[in-house]
Amino acid sequence: MKTIGRMVVIALTAGLTSTAALASDGMAYGITDKAWYAIASAFVLGLAAAAGTTAQGKAAAAAFEGIARNPAAADKMLVPMILGLALIESLVIFSFVISILIQGNIAG
Repeated sequence: MKTIGRMVVIALTAGLTSTAALASDGMAYGITDKAWYAIASAFVLGLAAAAGTTAQGKAAAAAFEGIARNPAAADKMLVPMILGLALIESLVIFSFVISILIQGNIAG
């Protein structure tokens, strides 16, 4: 599974940083800087959403597995689980803010 993930990252890197995109005239196949900002913004949001949902799923699964093994500890596990989920979600919200800042470069 790790090999497939690495292959996807390599393919995305090669596709997004092709030599035509880095041409000196500032325009590659009709794609302007504003279009690259929009692509970067979409990439940031997509990556944050995918990583955030994966992390939240793993955190919740681990907490519920712990509660299932020891139901008496449910009260002690609830607050750290909620805190962890909130911190994970805050990272996704920060990436949303970064995406908005990237989109601000399009208007300017």
